[in-house]
Amino acid sequence: MKKTWAAMLMAAGLVATLPAARAAYPDQPIKIVIGYAAGGTTDILARALGEQLGRILNQSIIVENKPGAAGNIAAAYVQQAAPDGYTLFMATVSSHGINPALYKDKLGYDPKGGFAPVGMVAEIPLVLIANPKLPARDVAELAALCKAKGGEMNYASSGNGSPVHLAGAMFAQAAHVNIVHVPYRGGALANTSVMAGETQFSFATLPAALPQVKAGALRALAVTTRERSSQLPDVPTVAETPGFEGYEINTWNALLAPKGTPAAAIDRLNSALRQAMASPELQKRFQSEGAVPRTSTPAELNVFIDGELKKWAGIVKSVNIKID
Repeated sequence: MKKTWAAMLMAAGLVATLPAARAAYPDQPIKIVIGYAAGGTTDILARALGEQLGRILNQSIIVENKPGAAGNIAAAYVQQAAPDGYTLFMATVSSHGINPALYKDKLGYDPKGGFAPVGMVAEIPLVLIANPKLPARDVAELAALCKAKGGEMNYASSGNGSPVHLAGAMFAQAAHVNIVHVPYRGGALANTSVMAGETQFSFATLPAALPQVKAGALRALAVTTRERSSQLPDVPTVAETPGFEGYEINTWNALLAPKGTPAAAIDRLNSALRQAMASPELQKRFQSEGAVPRTSTPAELNVFIDGELKKWAGIVKSVNIKID
């Protein structure tokens, strides 16, 4: 009997020392960090996605804005977060395409080794916009006007090193013209400057410019993607213009987690992401914002980011843009 009680006590002691079984993922709110201020395209898409993911995962999805340094601050923050699946990053063409080529050793994070891909979210076209009073109704006329003005023309961007900045530099290179870059603190301010006539044109994200284009406050000359946008089917692509055949810029959003996040959490997130992106409600919301819904496996996203890093390294070197 003594041995029996001793065995029972020992067993009870062992049970008491065993860690409690972890609840199935996710068992607490998930945070999506974005590198831009509230109200921008990435913020709008992240919040729309968060609503759907929250329903699917039965958890609150919190969108946290950490603007600054073209998304570098937010990327560094997420890379350093606990790799438990509860802190995610809404990556962009800036954070995982352009910035590594511009900032190099000052980047503050490892775009490849510091993250675990979850899945693609959306592609967002840029649209070449101009002040309606500008005597140019297409890309060819704008290029001719820039040549005639001999360096007097300027274009607005959402900041130094932004996709809009690169788009203008690529346009100048293809058109063989000298134009002045005027950086603003965000796309909304850049678009407003074009409407006010402070600058002549810009390359805006389609979601941000679409309402003003439809209202006639901005003129859409072309979209920067390979194919025309369903939101502006009558507006040609830049590449349709002779001399600009290879011109293409497509901004994008994708979800990443810190490196070391458990594979089970990545798989659950990717499955939920695919389910969310298949929702007619979310697809309609994205399309109304001018964004094209996209999905991928983590492996496919990994290959895509590899391609973007190589592509933008070449473009940055070609147009000779530097950030001090």
